[in-house]
Amino acid sequence: MSLRLAMWSGPRNISTAMMRSWGSRADAVVCDEPLYAHYLTRTADRRHPGYDETLANHDAELLSVIRWLTGPIPQERPIFYQKQMAHHLLPEVELEWIDGLTSAFLIRDPREMLTSLLEFLPDPRVEDTGLPQQAALFERVRQRTGLTPPVLDAADVLRNPRRMLALLCDAVDVPFREEMLKWAPGPRDTDGAWAPFWYAKVYETTTFAPYKSKGVDVPERLAGVLAECERLYQQLYTHRLR
Repeated sequence: MSLRLAMWSGPRNISTAMMRSWGSRADAVVCDEPLYAHYLTRTADRRHPGYDETLANHDAELLSVIRWLTGPIPQERPIFYQKQMAHHLLPEVELEWIDGLTSAFLIRDPREMLTSLLEFLPDPRVEDTGLPQQAALFERVRQRTGLTPPVLDAADVLRNPRRMLALLCDAVDVPFREEMLKWAPGPRDTDGAWAPFWYAKVYETTTFAPYKSKGVDVPERLAGVLAECERLYQQLYTHRLR
């Protein structure tokens, strides 16, 4: 068995908790947003928290990163879990290399995602959420393979982690393992250099937190962004594992 699983997500979407879950497997190695440094070099006008630390500690050369993601699995493990941010797929990034990976998609209700993202980006655009890139990549994978790639909704995972992780594992043809439901608190060597700026809440966790509706309104100035996000979200939500 050899699985290179690219989980395409957007920001503020339990993606780090999902990375913790897969990183708990003895047969898996994980990586954290490998395209982030390259993305930052092309979007310097929108400086993210941890911008300087990321560029100082991570490979920003796109082809080099792609060779690593599609090459031999590190540590000779059978599973290479790649936490990928879909918005890092800038328009100039060719996508053929993704055909050599197994792609899955992690989505979250746009109202909850946007209100969380506002804590870090005060004026997010639709492109910053990753939803346009997720929707386009989902269709690409489906057309090229003839199969519907797995889609996980964050709320479903939080309501029933064991069930949803088991469905995901079945979809990518690996056995579910109970250790995916627990992890030690704190940082990891596999965390990106941006982790101290973004992962404070994740550092405190040891499992998936129970789902709680945030009940916070998206500011009116983002009404257009919210509407487009909801449209794209529904396209993917229809295909979610359940």
